[in-house]
Amino acid sequence: MLTNISSWDILIILVYFGIILWIAKWASKGKGGSGAAADYFLAGRDQGWLVVGASLFASNIGSEIILGVSGAGARANMPMANFEILAALVLILLGWVFVPFYLRTGVYTMPEFLEKRYSKACRNYLSIVSILAYVITKISLIIFAGALVFETIGVPFWTGAIVTVLATGFYTVLGGLKAVIYTDMVQAVILLLGTIAVTLFGIHQLGGWEGLISTLDLAANTEGNPPTERFFNLWRPMTDTEYPWTGMLFGAPILGIWYWCTDQYIVQRTLSAKDVSNARKGALFAGYLKLLPVFIFFIPGVIAYALMQKGEINFALENADQALPAMITNFLPLGLKGLAIAGLLAALMSSLSSAFNSSSTLLTMDFYKQYRPQASDKNLVRFGQLATVVLVIVSLGWIPFMKTLMGGGIFHYLQSVQAYISPPIAAVFLFGLFYKWINAKGAIVALWSGFFLGILRLVTEFMAKEGILMVGEGSILAFFLDINFLHFALFLFVFCALVLALVSKTGLPKSDEALRLVTFQKKDKLPSKERSRDMVLTIVLIVLVLILWAVFSPLGLAG
Repeated sequence: MLTNISSWDILIILVYFGIILWIAKWASKGKGGSGAAADYFLAGRDQGWLVVGASLFASNIGSEIILGVSGAGARANMPMANFEILAALVLILLGWVFVPFYLRTGVYTMPEFLEKRYSKACRNYLSIVSILAYVITKISLIIFAGALVFETIGVPFWTGAIVTVLATGFYTVLGGLKAVIYTDMVQAVILLLGTIAVTLFGIHQLGGWEGLISTLDLAANTEGNPPTERFFNLWRPMTDTEYPWTGMLFGAPILGIWYWCTDQYIVQRTLSAKDVSNARKGALFAGYLKLLPVFIFFIPGVIAYALMQKGEINFALENADQALPAMITNFLPLGLKGLAIAGLLAALMSSLSSAFNSSSTLLTMDFYKQYRPQASDKNLVRFGQLATVVLVIVSLGWIPFMKTLMGGGIFHYLQSVQAYISPPIAAVFLFGLFYKWINAKGAIVALWSGFFLGILRLVTEFMAKEGILMVGEGSILAFFLDINFLHFALFLFVFCALVLALVSKTGLPKSDEALRLVTFQKKDKLPSKERSRDMVLTIVLIVLVLILWAVFSPLGLAG
């Protein structure tokens, strides 16, 4: 059944599974001092910056991102890597702007914070939208990518999917967030080791960086192949239909604010920190780690393209997401292959466990606890474990439909839901922190009007591409659909901000006392030494981002 893999590779993969399950069991035994619910859902709220930062990084980097970014490298589609670099800047916002409010209020979930700032209606909106998005898109896509990883070593799709879900679900149920973030920390190390090893080995086989460039130059002489500079340019003209520089600089950060600063899936890691300083340092550490994907995911895709041009591996550019798996199975030596596969498994399992845990936390705190406010910590934990089990079962049941959807192309549009629902949520969170006069009436109208416009764009885009809806050239509908999705996110964010402001002006704000913990006050009390140290880390991170932008531009390698 297993192909292109030695007993040493299998042993490495089995050792990986053994280490992860042992760490999960160890973490589940530890009990914090803040009660069973805080232990299970927020890891006792006593985690340091290293654990928080590694967990933020590992939760975000799933196999689907690794395969997607490396596929972009093989297609010379480098602007896609900008999403990874921009994340470093957005994580600065998480650490400096959002985290102090989340820890100050002691919330378990992001919808709970919205209730404290606005109203219960806003809380219910975010809870329902988040859970549906997790199950329909995030969890399903992670499972699908995991099954594809197993297929690369000859394990049937269904066997790989079931192994992935059951192994991840087991330790998530067993130890809650504490098991998730400690396994995340180890999985981040394994992921980095595996992908760095692939990168270094591939570069070495091509004869170093000069060998890679000369291979790309030679390939560029063949008609239809991209020029070398296209592989190393993050920036495209404003008229580019996929990734215009204006969309990247002004639209992509809006998606980032929603994902990194307001989404339960990510933010829950910072809620487990022992204090604001550790949460902020964790966010900054994750920001530094987010600079690595350009080198350990994107560049391997470019290497795979170069190896394909030399005839050393084979994959179709129409399905470039298979570039990295093809490189692993057909090119890497024995032993290193097992480490690379373990790295991919680490990525998908850390993302999946995070999705399971975040979804169960939302179901427990935003629904079960609302209906049973007197429930004990023990009952909350039991319900959270039961919710995770149900999510595991639902995820397995969704796979047959997911396989059909993937084949028909609709899954791409389901993923687009995240891009079209994020602007109203980002606007409501961001402006709500800065302006006390913004109220619940403005927030709920902005959320629903933004949601309606986003879904309208999603549905009409799908219907037009499938031929169900005829779009006349030069019509208003054609103009609506021709807007680049990043530009659309920017326009939708501005629209929601205007609705938020105008509707809020027709009502009364909450009292100053009610807003004391959820809006900016005159001065945050933070020890000057801690603040100055965090500020230095922040400035260095910003400088590194600017250097990367310059290196991968017409001023640098693409010149």
